[in-house]
Amino acid sequence: MWLADQWKDYEVIDCTDGEKLERWGKYTLLRPDPQVIWQTKKEDKRWRKLNAHYHRSKKGGGEWEFFDLPEQWDIHYKNLTFRLKPFSFKHTGLFPEQAVNWDWFSDKIRKAGRPVKVLNLFAYTGGATLAAAEAGASVTHVDASKGMVSWAKENAVVSGLGDKPIRWLVDDCVKFVEREIRRGNHYDGIIMDPPSYGRGPKGEIWKIEEKIYPLVQLCEQLLSDDPLFFLINSYTTGLQPAVLAYMLGSVVEKKHGGKVQAEEIGLPVSANGLVLPCGASGRWEKK
Repeated sequence: MWLADQWKDYEVIDCTDGEKLERWGKYTLLRPDPQVIWQTKKEDKRWRKLNAHYHRSKKGGGEWEFFDLPEQWDIHYKNLTFRLKPFSFKHTGLFPEQAVNWDWFSDKIRKAGRPVKVLNLFAYTGGATLAAAEAGASVTHVDASKGMVSWAKENAVVSGLGDKPIRWLVDDCVKFVEREIRRGNHYDGIIMDPPSYGRGPKGEIWKIEEKIYPLVQLCEQLLSDDPLFFLINSYTTGLQPAVLAYMLGSVVEKKHGGKVQAEEIGLPVSANGLVLPCGASGRWEKK
């Protein structure tokens, strides 16, 4: 498992009975996590001193209960700053486990010794975009949500990266990739974090089981003659690490050589030394 264990401003304090207790900077949040099916004693006093609690509804969805939490606040990861806001369906605007991938591709960008162009698809609030830009890459950030792209721009500004070469695009990712192929554009690194299900800005339906492999095939056509990496993240139950590895192997490694690896990604749990699994990632890199 690839472990995001370099955080100072974030911590999974404990988890039991379908919930995880987290520290986001100086605030303690309790949120549901369907993978936490085990039960342990709630010994840490922070279980009783929450700043906010997201209650899952048995009918689907849920709602926040706030005790003492600002509308927004900042946390840091190394040289990056992220502006957090509690919003729909338990999220805060950041997936801390992705830091293990940020470190991986940032190291490749820094060591490349040449200009590096990165494409970040389904780019959300820009964690990967900021990490790539801070490492020295020029980045094209694509997401179908105007609100998410605005939030990502805000994160870039508070991280001191507002003047970096980042293209911010509100677009359907598949249609954008198709247009980039026609335009003859190429990238040295590609990152994608596709949702299990979603809709594009014009109502386009995305189902990951049907769309992900054709998208990987399209994206391979955007790789430069000397590409560095290709990263796929998945929070979809059916897309296990082996599936990600097979896709990258049959499409990217087959043409460009290099090496494919895929693993679960996770976060350490302070209370008991366990690791909380948080999806999977597949990585291709040019050796």
